[in-house]
Amino acid sequence: MLVDMLKKNGVNAEGVCLDADARTALAFVTLKKNGEREFMFYRNPSADMLLKVSELNLGLIKQAKIFHYGSISLISEPCRSAHFAATDAAKRAGALLSYDPNLRLPLWPSAEAARQGIMSIWNEADFIKVTTYYCSFLLN
Repeated sequence: MLVDMLKKNGVNAEGVCLDADARTALAFVTLKKNGEREFMFYRNPSADMLLKVSELNLGLIKQAKIFHYGSISLISEPCRSAHFAATDAAKRAGALLSYDPNLRLPLWPSAEAARQGIMSIWNEADFIKVTTYYCSFLLN
């Protein structure tokens, strides 16, 4: 359904791969009374968590001028290895790397694992989307 919607709206979905054994992750976002967002995730395991290096379309990745990625893909294998392979291929091909740390503590085994995972690729990025919250969490 999502791939069809992308295509109907003129988005190139050539790089999408489907997994017959896992579904797309879902995130429900609500607003608390104080205006802060609250997230609930359904994903164990979801297709993104199962992405393997062998499933990457490296030819398509190497064509990118900007390669944008987040930190959620660093949480577990095999996706973590696929993440590193994709960003390495993009960087070697000359793409600018854009990183959104996207801190979602409930998805990580611990706050320290989140800090280490997020910071593990911090220096690879050309651009980083940061907020005061990210900075205070990562630097303390």
